[in-house]
Amino acid sequence: MKADQKVEAAPSGGGSKKLIIIILAVVLLLGGIGGGAAWFFLHGKGDAAEEEAPAKNKHKNAKKAKAGPPEYVPVDPFTVNLQPGDNGGDQYLQLAFTLEVGGLEEKENVKNNMAKVRSRMLLLLSSKRAMDINTPDGKIQLAKEIIAQLKEPFEDRGAPQDIEDVLFTSFIIQ
Repeated sequence: MKADQKVEAAPSGGGSKKLIIIILAVVLLLGGIGGGAAWFFLHGKGDAAEEEAPAKNKHKNAKKAKAGPPEYVPVDPFTVNLQPGDNGGDQYLQLAFTLEVGGLEEKENVKNNMAKVRSRMLLLLSSKRAMDINTPDGKIQLAKEIIAQLKEPFEDRGAPQDIEDVLFTSFIIQ
C-alpha cells in the first residue's frame, strides 16, 4: 500500500506545477496588456494636449494681433516699365497700393524699410507683361506675389514681415 501512495502523490504534484505556471503566465500577460494600454492612453492624451496647446496659443496670439482695427501702410505711386508685349511696344504700369499689416510694430517696420519695399516691388513688377496683370485674376496673382516678396525678412536672419493683404489704390497700364 505504501507503494500505491507514492505513485498517487507524484502525478498530483506535477498538475499543481502546471496550474501555477498557467496562472502566473495569465497574470503576467494581463499585467503586460494593462500596462501597455495604460501607457498608450496616457501617452496619447499627453501628445494630444501638447499638440492642442500650441494651436490654442497660436490662435490666441492671432486674436491679440487682430483685436484692434487693421493697420495700413500706403505706398506712394510709382511707374515701372513692363516687359514688351506681343507687338513689341513699350508698356508702363503706374501703380499705387496700400499694405495691410499685422500691427503697429509691423507698420513702423515697413515704414522704416520703405526703400526696400519699393525696390522689391520695382524688381517684381518690371518682370511682368501687361497681358499677364491686366485681368482680375492677374491682379489677384500679382497681389499674392507682392505679399510673398514683402514677407521676406528685411535683414539677414530677421523675422518675416506680417503682411496680410495688398489693396490696389491705382492701377494704370499704358
